[in-house]
Amino acid sequence: MLRHRPDAVRAVRGDRAAFPHLRQDFAASVVVFLVALPLCVGVAVASGVPAELGLITGIVGGLLAGMMRGSSLQVSGPAAGLTVLVFEAVQTFGLATLGVIVLCAGLLQLTMGALKLGRWFRAISVSVVEGMLAGIGLVLIAGQLYTAAGLEAPVSGAGKVVGLPDALAGAFADTDALASLAVGAATIAVVVLWKHTAARVRAVPGALAAVVLATLATLVFSLPVATVEVRGLLGAVQFPGLDDLGRLASLGVLGTVLAFTLIASAESLFSAAAVDRLHDGPRTEYDRELMAQGAGNAACGLLGALPMTAVIVRSAANVQAGARTKASRVLHAVWLLLFAALLPSVLALVPLPALAGILIHAGWKLIPLRTLATLWREHRGEALILLVTAVAIVTVNMFEGVLIGLALSVAKTAWDASQLKLDVVDTGGGPIRAYLSGNATFLRLPNILDSLEALPQDRPIELDLAGLQHLDHACRTALENWAARHSSPGTEPVQLTEPAPVTTASG
Repeated sequence: MLRHRPDAVRAVRGDRAAFPHLRQDFAASVVVFLVALPLCVGVAVASGVPAELGLITGIVGGLLAGMMRGSSLQVSGPAAGLTVLVFEAVQTFGLATLGVIVLCAGLLQLTMGALKLGRWFRAISVSVVEGMLAGIGLVLIAGQLYTAAGLEAPVSGAGKVVGLPDALAGAFADTDALASLAVGAATIAVVVLWKHTAARVRAVPGALAAVVLATLATLVFSLPVATVEVRGLLGAVQFPGLDDLGRLASLGVLGTVLAFTLIASAESLFSAAAVDRLHDGPRTEYDRELMAQGAGNAACGLLGALPMTAVIVRSAANVQAGARTKASRVLHAVWLLLFAALLPSVLALVPLPALAGILIHAGWKLIPLRTLATLWREHRGEALILLVTAVAIVTVNMFEGVLIGLALSVAKTAWDASQLKLDVVDTGGGPIRAYLSGNATFLRLPNILDSLEALPQDRPIELDLAGLQHLDHACRTALENWAARHSSPGTEPVQLTEPAPVTTASG
């Protein structure tokens, strides 16, 4: 035995050299698993799909995307941010088509990553992203309030919001619905107050503690509330067939694929930027991270599971728990797999209003109230973009709401870039000199012409364009037409002075 001891010691030392942070990563993986478990199940149920599909997405997010290069400490899985879009897709096209949509979205992400387009997602207006999350949060809260009351929610976002007062009023008159609401409200209270408990108690994630306590209360008091339906991990898997692939000929399906791709990619890469600020380790390689997300979504699509994104809640928990390498996120997926394989019957005990409470809290955190207040004070235009995007998502749908927000952002950027100043110098004798400086685009054309047409028509005018950094075709044509017709008969024509070349563009 003694002769083999040096070899054993060297083996242990070799393992420590190969995995120098295994202890920290192991501990962090357990924390992330405990955070991810109720969220995976809750997001799946809220999306209108079997609970196991949320676990499958979490497992793929850790085992496949977690092993790839990109962001070393970011954790992927099903996200509350896509719940509304997934629910709409399942209601419109069916569960079988969901896999095709997610598969195609993953392939698009892989293509964009290979084309080095990942970093361009960082150029998306933060106001649009915040508005998107706010709109998702509002629809998520409204929809989960129905679930908390044991009621069936309307399909549309606007319908959820409009019908909520009557639904809740009816729930308070129904004993079963009131019990269900009480479980949901108690779950939210536990999650909110958990951070004020002792440090040792906080070692257990608040969401998990709330679900466990709600489950125990439901069992002990035999409360009449609905619980999660369980099919089993393999029974939930649904591989896309040829008929499902044929649905890609539909413009509606293609539009949903595009929406999944853009929103999942933006959410993942914004999450990566946020996670980078939480640690001092390697920075995110955005194109590689986009490819990792694409590979994960392609795999999820083949299994008929939910779409995958990087999730800031799980990622922050991973960093705060002391994770040092990507081993922690891979191990958390192993724990999810073991739970789903060995303890699936436990899910059948979880009350749906408890999961609804978890998602109502998650939806509330998606609404950037502090950001909105700051924007309203300092950048009111950006605040309006945020609000319009959120309202459009609630009243129309996710995809069109985001497009409206992007269009407003582009229009605002173009307007801000068109800063134009007109200085008029009139000495009382001789010609009136007008100086234009800045960027003259068609967006400022009405103001330009109003100011110029207010100049006297019976005085010589010299219009100096040398101070313009940009002059588009529409403005040049309008200025030339104004100069040709402005002066009264017998007055010298307007003279356009261009001592330096100006940049022109078609407009």
